[in-house]
Amino acid sequence: MRLAALQQKNGLILHDADSLSDACASHQLSSPTHPLSTALFEAAYWRARHLVVGEAPGRGSSLFLQARDDEQWVLRPYQRGGLIAKLSQQRYIWLGVERTRAFREVRLTAALYEQGLPVPRPVACCVTRFGLTYEAALLTVRIPGARALASLLSAGEADEALLKRVGAMIKRFHQAGLDHVDLNARNILVDEAGKPWLIDLDRCRLRPPGKWQASNLQRLERSVVKFAPGQVENLMAPLYAGYADTE
Repeated sequence: MRLAALQQKNGLILHDADSLSDACASHQLSSPTHPLSTALFEAAYWRARHLVVGEAPGRGSSLFLQARDDEQWVLRPYQRGGLIAKLSQQRYIWLGVERTRAFREVRLTAALYEQGLPVPRPVACCVTRFGLTYEAALLTVRIPGARALASLLSAGEADEALLKRVGAMIKRFHQAGLDHVDLNARNILVDEAGKPWLIDLDRCRLRPPGKWQASNLQRLERSVVKFAPGQVENLMAPLYAGYADTE
């Protein structure tokens, strides 16, 4: 993976050069004069080319894009939640490009991807500066046929073997030092082969071992309660077993 940075007017793009060059060749996603454009991070660009193939639920309205004949991407705008969203849903304070949430997430995801950990391949992010504030969006490769663990829990389709694999996956990330600050059942995807993946690394970071590992698991447990009420003990037991098996 070759991460490269590019500035276009008030837009700053950090991208995987291999992913974007291949996609541009396949779909002419950019003009000869602008091989990379901030327009790639706008929903209107993809809708105008009839390349939006779906939409994910949740805050931010992530779009699924047909970027290549054999590959789809996910376009996710950065959106605030909670009370602060009443002031601004998309604007963040500018503290320098490398401190933006988008640049941090792409660099972290790329580092984990290079270690062979199950995260979606990052394609690019774009940060658009407006004086003392900025907006941002992220492009990642979509995992084919993946379903959120949340939906599997709600449908009663999360069996013991899957939950053990989820626990083992979380332990791998913890061993790599990843503190996932929003570890919940929506941010764990399961592909068609039953392999779990971890998504949405916004605000996450690498840390030495500590109490945060238990906090991650407690947060996930609260999420399991939400999607499978009354079953948390039966569901978390195999997950913890899978987590412990990697000791």
